[in-house]
Amino acid sequence: MEMTGLQIFKYLPAAKKEEHTNCKTCGCPTCMAFALKLAKQNIEIDKCPYIKSELKEQYLHSIKHPQKTIEFCGLKIGGENVLYRHEKTFINPTIFALVVDCEKPDFQEKINRIDRFAIKGVNNILKIDLIILKNQKDNNLPKTEIPTISFEDFNDLEIKQIQNSDFKKTKEELITTRKKAILEKDDDFSNPVAVWMGAKNIQEICAETSYFICKYANMLIFETFSEELFSTILRLRQNIFTDPQKPLQVDSNLYEFNNPDKNSLIFLTTNFALTYFAVANELEGLKTPAHLIVIPADGMSVLTAWSAEKFTANIVSKTIDKLDIRNKIKTRKIIIPGLLSHMIDELKEAVPDFEFIEGTKEASAIREFVKNLKL
Repeated sequence: MEMTGLQIFKYLPAAKKEEHTNCKTCGCPTCMAFALKLAKQNIEIDKCPYIKSELKEQYLHSIKHPQKTIEFCGLKIGGENVLYRHEKTFINPTIFALVVDCEKPDFQEKINRIDRFAIKGVNNILKIDLIILKNQKDNNLPKTEIPTISFEDFNDLEIKQIQNSDFKKTKEELITTRKKAILEKDDDFSNPVAVWMGAKNIQEICAETSYFICKYANMLIFETFSEELFSTILRLRQNIFTDPQKPLQVDSNLYEFNNPDKNSLIFLTTNFALTYFAVANELEGLKTPAHLIVIPADGMSVLTAWSAEKFTANIVSKTIDKLDIRNKIKTRKIIIPGLLSHMIDELKEAVPDFEFIEGTKEASAIREFVKNLKL
């Protein structure tokens, strides 16, 4: 674990009331200031000429990165420094790789299926990360948009490989390896870990993969491709590797549903991902074409954004200008969340050429609202 400022300070002259207390040789006004900067790694430890060897040894060990980061084919693997996501965050998402045997007659067809597979995520497209090519020959180069690596080159990487023939043994080896790396910073366990999933049925692979994403595979290698399997585990991976300290949000933009034209309805909401998808799912299910203006609100829900002054009439006005709504859409009526009905007068004052209409408090009521809407 990294040392805190107070833990460092206990070894410094000021804490021990020794000579050179707060001498400023390091460039800091006090020993405490130096300790706090050192804890954040904003200053070199050698800036203090009076550092005890015991502190230097402990400090250098504490800041040592526990797991190596390996980069290849434009991907990063490893680099983790905590056991649990809530301690800080997980860094590099578990890589999903598929093995393709170039000697099989249908290998290009398999690659084409993998290439075509994609899931729309929050602000990104979820796809397979890597293809490992077996029995690749110079005259047999496959066409693929996904990064590829030969089986031989992959084996040359500093990655520990585990064959998942027994789930319990694999689980225990993964946990032991990560604990040795994180808690003891043991160099023998610092390489990222790849698990070969083996030839099992899809249900077993899905269940075991779900566990290994959480604890603690840096890479999972599959020999079987199934759209159903990867639809599930890609979503899970996205959730596990989302930084819990940052709200999940979508881009502030003008979104379209059911091929709207310039006269279609306009809805408005915040960029909190759960709010956006709740509204978007309802709008997609309508037969009525519609636009959705998403306001930048630091990933906050409607009422939270309003109370934190992240959803104001001024922000709405600026967003309408930035997205060029006036030129893109002829409609001059915007439906706002029902929870913000008290803002209608304020919005009309800030954006006088638009009329703001009170919408529903819950996304699930949008369909009934639109059916009874008279504009």
